[in-house]
Amino acid sequence: MRVFVAGATGAVGRLLVPMLVEAGHQVTGTSRTAEGAERVRRQGAAAARVDVYDAGGLRRAVAAAAPDVVIHQLTDLSGADGAANGRLRREGTRNLVDAARAAGVRRIVAQSIAWVYAPGPAPADESAPLDVEAEPPRAGMVAAVRALEETAAELETAVVLRYGILYGPGTWYAPGGPVAAALSGDPAATFLGSLVADDSVSSFVHVADAARAAVAALEWPAGPVNVVDDEPAPGRAWLPVLAKALGAPEPEPVAGRLGWARGAVNGLARSRGWRPERPSWRSGFAERDAGV
Repeated sequence: MRVFVAGATGAVGRLLVPMLVEAGHQVTGTSRTAEGAERVRRQGAAAARVDVYDAGGLRRAVAAAAPDVVIHQLTDLSGADGAANGRLRREGTRNLVDAARAAGVRRIVAQSIAWVYAPGPAPADESAPLDVEAEPPRAGMVAAVRALEETAAELETAVVLRYGILYGPGTWYAPGGPVAAALSGDPAATFLGSLVADDSVSSFVHVADAARAAVAALEWPAGPVNVVDDEPAPGRAWLPVLAKALGAPEPEPVAGRLGWARGAVNGLARSRGWRPERPSWRSGFAERDAGV
C-alpha cells in the first residue's frame, strides 16, 4: 500500500514510519525541515519537505506520492500553544483533506484525542458525544477537534484515532520533558498547572502503541476509535507514580474532579485486534524506552 504520512517526524510519526516500512508499505513522510526530511529518508521512506499551511505545495506533494491512504499525525505542541494546535487541527486538516481528495485518495487515518467527551460518571466509549457545551478555554479545543474529525470524514473512509494522553519518547511526559519540569516547580512550565492529584480521570497510551494502532487502522472501517491503555485512572493514582518515575516530588492528593475528565475505554480497538503492549501506565511510566 502507498501511504502518505503527514507529521512523519512527530512523537508518533517517527515511530510510525519505520513500522509501515517494515510492514512492506511504500511510505512518503512529510517534514517542514531539511533535517526532518533526512530523518525520514534514513528510516527507509521517501520524504516530502512541505508546510501543511502551504496548500499548493501540500497538494503537489500528495499528488506526487499518489497514496492509497493518508495518515494525519500533525500536531503543533512544541510551544504549548493551544491556539496554534487548534489552528493546525482546523486549517492543516482542511489543506490535507483537500490535497488528498484532489489526488483521488479515499481513505484517511487521523489523529484525534480521547479527552473531548462530554462529562459523565464513567470512562467514555465512542458512542459518547463530544463536549460541545464546554466553557472556554476547553471549548476552543473541543471545537478544533470537532472540525478535524468532520473534515477528515469528508473522505470516503475516515478512521479517527482518539488517542489517550501520549507518553514515552518525544512527548511532554518523557524524562526531562515539560511535565517533569512542572512537577519540579519550574515556573516556566506553568501551562501544565492542571497536574493535580485529584479524582479527575485520565487515559494514557504509549506512543509506540499509538503508532501500532495507526498501522492497524489502515484496514479498519470508518469512524472514531479510542486508542488508550487498559486502565483509566484518577490523578491521585497515576500522578504520584509518574512523579516517582521522573524523579520529581510527589504532589499531595486533593479533593475534587473535573466532570469531563472521565477517561476512555478501548473495547472497540481491542475488538479489531489491537492490543496495547503497555497495558497500564503503572509499568509504562517506569520504562526508559530503550530500543524504541
